[in-house]
Amino acid sequence: MIVQNAPTDVLSDVLRLMQAQTLCSARLAARGDWSIRFQPPSAIKFNVVTTGTCWIRPDGPDGPEAPRRLDAGDCFVVVRGGFVLASAPDLSPVPAAEVFQAPGGEARVNVGDGAPDGHGDEVRFLGGSVRFDRLDGGLLFDLLPRLLMIRGGAPGAAPVGWLLEQLDREWRGGTVGSQLACNDLLRLMFVHALRTHLSEQPPQGANWLAASLDPSIGRALGAIHGEPCRNWTLAELAGIAGRSRSSFAAAFRERVGVPPIDYMLRWRMRLAATRLRQGQEPVSAIAASLGYLSDSAFSATFRRIIGVSPARYRAGADRQAASDRGSPIRS
Repeated sequence: MIVQNAPTDVLSDVLRLMQAQTLCSARLAARGDWSIRFQPPSAIKFNVVTTGTCWIRPDGPDGPEAPRRLDAGDCFVVVRGGFVLASAPDLSPVPAAEVFQAPGGEARVNVGDGAPDGHGDEVRFLGGSVRFDRLDGGLLFDLLPRLLMIRGGAPGAAPVGWLLEQLDREWRGGTVGSQLACNDLLRLMFVHALRTHLSEQPPQGANWLAASLDPSIGRALGAIHGEPCRNWTLAELAGIAGRSRSSFAAAFRERVGVPPIDYMLRWRMRLAATRLRQGQEPVSAIAASLGYLSDSAFSATFRRIIGVSPARYRAGADRQAASDRGSPIRS
């Protein structure tokens, strides 16, 4: 028997850090003339059109953007900002709160004429909301457009289509464990939609996401993420990238925006900050796990990059968590 660990890739590592949590799965059926306005979500909204045709009109920073048509098999991911779903692009929308009478839970809602014998073609959606860590989520979503659209006929859409069939089967079957299965399928659909988007519209600029798609720089990033506790040298990373030290250092800074060793230290401190926020693990244990031989060396690096000491950061995170628990989440 051969046992192999999956290779580390940067996107998976960032998604793991972001701690995806499915808030709810939802089913929507609409018939006739209808238009619904959704407020800017506090979580990522992922939806697939299973039947029919409709329109989506996202809200841009300078006002509504041009409406886009959605056909059966198309999926869309709302990263930020409000949007309108409608049977026609020129209809006046009603607030989503008036349509969904069971916010935060699973629902099947009829809008428009609503009645089974209503006129017009029926449109159906499957989808849900996925929440990520409040701070770490920006690592990815600040680099994405407000709205991701994956066409059903796109080359990378086949896995999404298969997952859609499984999601629909689980939803209709209502068997033991179906809710958990639906939520996990939604997370997988989000990952595949993100993959397809990145293959069709590679990110631009100097950032980790764009750099991770570069074959040589991506290997070096993968090594850092695979062993963040290792004190990588420029020569070691350049060898993994298959470049000379000077060529690698210049290319890394151009693609990522910071030097290789600086990126390594920043990623370590990001990991440390997440662990400080999410648990009561001793600072000394966090420092040792990230390759530091002394707490003072770790604390000095943390303070330089994050701006405060580990103890003060944890105390501030505890206060923020208490504040978040007292605030309702708006979807």
